[in-house]
Amino acid sequence: MGSISRDADTAIITAEGLSYSYQLAQDEAAVEHWALQGIDLQVRPGEFLAVVGPNGSGKSTLAKHLNALLIPVSGRVTVAGLDTGSEEQRWDIRQIVGMVFQNPDNQLVATQVVEDVAFGPENLGLPRQDIATRVDESLRLVGMEQYRDRPPHLLSGGQKQRVAIAGILAMKPRCIVLDEATSMLDPVGREEVMETIRGLNAEQGITVVHITHNMDEAVFADRVAVMSEGRIAMVGSPEEVFARDQELRELGLEVPIVVELAIRLRNAGYPVPRSALTVEAMVDYLCGR
Repeated sequence: MGSISRDADTAIITAEGLSYSYQLAQDEAAVEHWALQGIDLQVRPGEFLAVVGPNGSGKSTLAKHLNALLIPVSGRVTVAGLDTGSEEQRWDIRQIVGMVFQNPDNQLVATQVVEDVAFGPENLGLPRQDIATRVDESLRLVGMEQYRDRPPHLLSGGQKQRVAIAGILAMKPRCIVLDEATSMLDPVGREEVMETIRGLNAEQGITVVHITHNMDEAVFADRVAVMSEGRIAMVGSPEEVFARDQELRELGLEVPIVVELAIRLRNAGYPVPRSALTVEAMVDYLCGR
């Protein structure tokens, strides 16, 4: 298992011994199912953390604990020092950590893009000019300014998800958690959303936790946490995690296509560096750049 920093002062989110269970119907009886078991994980300010794992590994359950949508059965989760188990602190926690979900249609509530992005700040009771400033800035950050007067239902899937992200940004969070936010999108939409969140992380310093089953998306993260059966199986940089390709396969995961190509080239005697995780990096290597 990869090493995990224990310095809470460097973490914006800390899970300590996080376990969570729910009742599962089985043979006309309720059986307790442990979706998370003893999770220890820290999210550092400004980092891009990808959380991957097979279906049923607990990824989405973990995501919902990061802004107190779910509360641990045992253990604890803290956000900027605030305990998600404290009902009094949950409002503040949800101002710090924003959530973007799988289906953007479930997050769009208004008849115009601009109204949708303004919905959150309006609920905060902000002055009208402050709301307008936040809406303009948020739409600019996700590249959707020209669609501000468009009805959301006329947008593509990727555009809808970018509007959903803009709505979160208008709340001024320090961290955005994306729970399988690209899984319902076509390749173009996925690329749009990935470019958006990578830009927000690199240029705005917003902490990103990207829950995904798409291993190709994880190569862009600073760190990758791999989940299996409700536990953290490994944590490390993309280079460290994807170097353990056999272990990943045993967990039911496939390595990214470029990583598979690099493995085959190394097996054939070519000294492909483990940092060649993207198409661009592989092209640079093959072309001798």
